Order: sequence, then C-alpha cells, then structure tokens
Amino acid sequence: MRLHRTQRTALPRLLGSLLLVSAAGIAGVGAAPARPAVNGAPAAASPRPLGQIVPAPAEVRPGGSPYTVTAGTRIRVDGSGEARKVGDYLAGVLRPSTGYPLPVTGDGADGIRLRVQPGNGRLGAEGYSLKSARGSVTITARGPAGLFHGVQTLRQLLPADVEKKSPQKGPWTVAGGTVTDAPRYAYRSAMLDVSRHFFSVGEVKRYIDQLALYKLNKLHLHLSDDQGWRLAVDSWPRLATYGGQTEVGGGPGGYYTKSDYKEIVRYAASRYLEVVPEIDLPGHTNAALASYAELNCDGVAPPLYTGTNVGFSSLCVPKPVTYDFVDDVVRELAELTPGKYLHIGGDEAHSTSHEDYVAFMDRAQAIVGKYGKTVVGWHQLTGGTPVKGAVAQYWGYDRTGEAERKQVADAAVNGTKLVLSPADRSYLDMKYDKDTVLGLAWAGYVPVQRSYDWDPATYLAGAPADSVLGVEAPLWSETLTNSDEVEQMAFPRLPGVAELGWSPAATHDWDTYKVRLGAQGPRFSALGINYYRAPQVPWAAE
Repeated sequence: MRLHRTQRTALPRLLGSLLLVSAAGIAGVGAAPARPAVNGAPAAASPRPLGQIVPAPAEVRPGGSPYTVTAGTRIRVDGSGEARKVGDYLAGVLRPSTGYPLPVTGDGADGIRLRVQPGNGRLGAEGYSLKSARGSVTITARGPAGLFHGVQTLRQLLPADVEKKSPQKGPWTVAGGTVTDAPRYAYRSAMLDVSRHFFSVGEVKRYIDQLALYKLNKLHLHLSDDQGWRLAVDSWPRLATYGGQTEVGGGPGGYYTKSDYKEIVRYAASRYLEVVPEIDLPGHTNAALASYAELNCDGVAPPLYTGTNVGFSSLCVPKPVTYDFVDDVVRELAELTPGKYLHIGGDEAHSTSHEDYVAFMDRAQAIVGKYGKTVVGWHQLTGGTPVKGAVAQYWGYDRTGEAERKQVADAAVNGTKLVLSPADRSYLDMKYDKDTVLGLAWAGYVPVQRSYDWDPATYLAGAPADSVLGVEAPLWSETLTNSDEVEQMAFPRLPGVAELGWSPAATHDWDTYKVRLGAQGPRFSALGINYYRAPQVPWAAE
C-alpha cells in the first residue's frame, strides 16, 4: 500500500436484454460527426450517442427525436424534497454555461423531469432510467441517489462545454432514446491520502465532485499515518496540534477541525458519497506516538517523521492506555461519521509480533462494533480473526504470494466481504511508465489499459464472486502536494476503475472503452482537470 512493500450488490435484472448493451449505443461510440455544411456554414454537431458515456450504461435503446435544452426549459421535480435538491444541483451545473434561467419548479409534461418512484424495485437503490424525446428528458429513479446518478449521465450526454463556468454557444441537445442503468457493485470507492500530504477542505471537495461525475459512492479518507495526524480529537488534542504539524518532506502539514470534517461529510453526502474514515492501526502510528509518550512501550516519544519508509512504528499492544486511546478516537470519529463503515488499517505492522497483532485487532474490532460501525481493514486483517460482517480491502497484486492470496480467499469463503484495490491495477499513485515524474513504482508501472483490464469477480482465485462488495481506487500522496498533481495521477485511470464497479461485466472491452474515454478529454478540459494525455487513448479533439 505504500512505498516499500514486501511483497455485488448484484445488478438488477433490467428487461431481458440487460447485458447486451445495444450495439448502437456502445459500439458506435466514436466522436459525434459534424453535420454537412449548410450555405457554406458548418451546422451543429450531432448529439452525442447515448452509449458514449463512462461508466458504460447497462442498457441503451437509441431512437426517436432528440431533446434540446433552450432558454425556456424548466427543471421539473416531483414533490420530493430530495428530488428538488438534485434539481437545484443540476441547475447549478447548467446555468453558467448555457446562460439559461432553468427554474426548478413543480412536475410537468415538458422540460427536464426528475421523478422519484419508490416502488420501482427493478432499478435498485442507485439505478435510474433516462428517456430523451422531443418534448422532454425524463430521469426516473427509486431514490435520490439514482436520480443523482441519472443527472451525471445527462451531463455526459450534453456537449463538453456544458461544464464550463461562462456562457458557451451550444446547442445543448441530447440524443433520443432510453438508458436503463444500475450498478454492478454496491461499494464503488476512491481513497485520498491526506496524511502524507495534507489537502484542504476545498481540495477534498474538488475531488468529491470529480468522483461524483463517474458515479462513485464512497470516499475513503486516510486520516492518520506516520507523517501526520489529520483530525482533531478532543480527548487527545496533541494528535492534531502536534502530530498534524508536518508531512512528507517537512512541509507545514495541517489538520481538520471537527467542523471541517463535518463539512467534508456534508458535501460528500450532497453528492451521494459516503465518507469512510481510516485511522491506521497498530502500525503507521508514528504521528500519534510522537504526540503522546505514554503510547510507547518505553514511555519515550519518537521525533516527528517526514520520510516515506513504512513498517517501523507500532502502538504498545500490552499497555491498557493503548485501548483507552483507541476507544476515545473511535468514539469521537464514529460520532462525526454518519456512514456505516470505519476503517482501522491493519497493514504493514512489521514492528508488531503476529501474536500482538491478532490480540490488538481483536480488541480494536470490538471497539468499532461497540460504536455501531462496520469494520473495514486492509487485507492483513484476515491474518487474524475478522469479526462477523467485517470487510477486508485487498491491496495485493498479481505477483502476491499464493499463501497470502489464499488467506484472503479463505476468509471470503467464511463470510468476510472484500473490497478490491489491487496495487498494480487500481493504485492511482503508481507511475504510468518510466517517464512519469510523479508517483511511485513499487507495484510496477500502471498504464491506463492495465488499470482497466481486470474483472473484480474473478480477480482473486478462490474468493466467491458474491463476496466482492466492490472496488476502490486508492491515491497515496507521498509525491502529491496539490489538486493538479492529484488529477494528473487520477485521470484518466479513475474513470476506468469506476466503470469496473458500475458497469455490467459484458460491457468491459478495452477497444470500445478507450474510445469512450478519449471522448472525455474535452470534458476534463472544460472542468479544468489536469489530466494525463495517455498515448494509449485516442483523445478527441478539443
């Protein structure tokens, strides 16, 4: 997971042809052709084909007249307060670029219609349908999360200039037809390491908006490590005020107040993402050990650490104060976190004996359960005794030893759920190639195709397919200091991992995906995303 390693929710059955993904929608996903010139002047480009989005939708049925957003368009919502929030969000996206007023108003027969139908079970909690015709675009979902995901599809079906913050020319036309869509996996996550380098609330919000566009629904925040502790804890204040004052390379560091953290959680929820906080234990704890001498077995606090080595730190497992510390931190973090998951790390505890590791993780898991949260841990958790309902996050890679992979698979057979984030596939901080300036390479180079070309259901031999809860794209920050650098490593690989988590397995094909991904280039630029123009991808002209 670091620098030096030794190393479903099932898709609802949507009509009979769910996995066929209409050839007209996915196979014909090249850039929309320009219409012939009329009287010597070029006409507007044809609307983007319905299937030319990322993640690939489950079912596309193109046909019929397109819909064009005009100055008279209204965003019509049903009586649901949540639907109105989604409508307001959509208006906020569309108004700057179109220049149109786009009032959010009551339900009606025309315009952009957002409808919640709680009884529509076939769409699941996050699915939606989008129907585009001459008089309206209608997005229907069982709940607000699905409605929000449908809005992301609508954004991608409009020209890329719709993402800009100043008036653009248009026209704003959506191809005719129907998209019916729902996710393959319930857990679709990205991780941001704010411990190696600290990122402001604004930078985290920016990343949340980027995750939302690709229908991810979890933000894993790595809040503590050897180089910095990033969350205020009232009962142990020096964790933040002292342990948070540095970062890799000796920079200024920083930490989130409780109000800051609540604002991140609130903002993520407004984009239908759940925050999964991580306090890494019992290793990766130098910032905590430096803050409080009593957490060390010898009672001596080590100096703060600004390097990138791993595996040298450990809480003192036999000391009772260790569990007072864990209880206080977990209690305060649980109080701040409305989501169900709390990540306790558990990786690279090389300075903790196996016996101590097992004993510590048993007690730490019990504390998480005491405060009503579901335990998530890195896959080394399976070397101990995962509690019932625990989730193990697999970060190994293709050449990880057979015994370690079998240990994880055996735990999955016994009921432990898995989130897959193989380091040589989905770690966004791995270099693209030998010439990449940022990032690391301990798991090898990870070009865009490699990050996309794997199947979560079959990746870990021996693990039942239904044990896979989902996927995650972690981004470690040893070499990353700002949003531009985060985006250079995340894009264009992040959308591919998002597609693995959302789209039916039958849609996964590099040759068609790379064209859809290439069509995202102008959208990245319109959003100001500092993306890497991978040579494997046929980028659309901007």
